[in-house]
Amino acid sequence: MAILSKKDSKLILDPLADNNPITIQVLGICSALAITAQLKPSIVMAISVIFVMGVGNIVISLMRNIIPSKIRIIVQLVVVATLVIIVDQVLKAFAYSLSKELSVFIGLIITNCIIMGRFEAFALGNGVWRSFLDGVGNALGYGVILIIVGFFRELLGSGTLFGFKVLGDPVEKSGLYAIGYENNGFMVLPPMALIVVGIIIWVQRSKNKALIEEN
Repeated sequence: MAILSKKDSKLILDPLADNNPITIQVLGICSALAITAQLKPSIVMAISVIFVMGVGNIVISLMRNIIPSKIRIIVQLVVVATLVIIVDQVLKAFAYSLSKELSVFIGLIITNCIIMGRFEAFALGNGVWRSFLDGVGNALGYGVILIIVGFFRELLGSGTLFGFKVLGDPVEKSGLYAIGYENNGFMVLPPMALIVVGIIIWVQRSKNKALIEEN
């Protein structure tokens, strides 16, 4: 017997491919530009958003019938701000150096339009279980893009992964350079994150022509 029904599975799988919040809906792009120069912050940000969206969707779903419509946005902001504060305090307690590296960007999860969009579009109208799956699915779709971008930016920009040297520097022999890799400093600059995301979008649409918008 399947653990998840077909409809429930779709809530998890769709945001990973044909309904990705970054490559299809073009949401939450700011963090992809800001924190993906290294792989480790990208993974931590992805995990943080999974926690905030999963738990946040549960809370909003539980409260959906008692939240006055006039203040629903304020309530949603309070919920996401509380969860972000929890994430921030946990990082400061167990990964202080990484917390300093992410600094203000953890706080900016509060304004991430993916989270507020799923609260408004899904959690307010669906039950707890499906809301949880929707939150986790969209957060995974967001996180996968961040990790891919962080992987290539750190690898090609610094020649490292998780801070460990992966690509060796060229070695000069008799005026010629032997096989090696010269770090591409442009890769660690914020504009390169947008270019990498653009390449991912191009690859995705090349594989699925239905995603290409007709003029």
